[in-house]
Amino acid sequence: MPRDAEAVAEQVFAALADPTRRAILAELAARGPATATDLAGRLPITRQGVAKHLVLLADAGLVTAEPGERRRVRYHLRSAPMRVAQQFLAALARDWDDRLAKLRDHLGGTA
Repeated sequence: MPRDAEAVAEQVFAALADPTRRAILAELAARGPATATDLAGRLPITRQGVAKHLVLLADAGLVTAEPGERRRVRYHLRSAPMRVAQQFLAALARDWDDRLAKLRDHLGGTA
C-alpha cells in the first residue's frame, strides 16, 4: 500500500477512535448534511464540542464543509478516506490469512 494511503488510513483510524466523532459520522450517514447546531441538537454534546470534532473529522478528510445560507456551514460525509482505510485493513487481513494458511498447512492441514 502506498505511503500516502497509509497516512490517510492512519488519520481515519485516529478520527474513528473517539466515540463522539463516530456518533457525528453516524448522524451524517443516517440523515445527510447538517450544521454543527443540528448535530448538537441530536447528540449529547454542545455545539462548540461538535465544532471541535468536526475540525478533526475534516482534517481526516471524512467531512467537508459547505457554506450555506446566513453563514451556516453544512457538513457532508466523505466516504473516500473510509474506503482507503478499508483497503488498508483488507491488505492486513490478506497478509494474516496467508500466514495462517501456511501455518495450518505446516501443522498438517487440520482446521
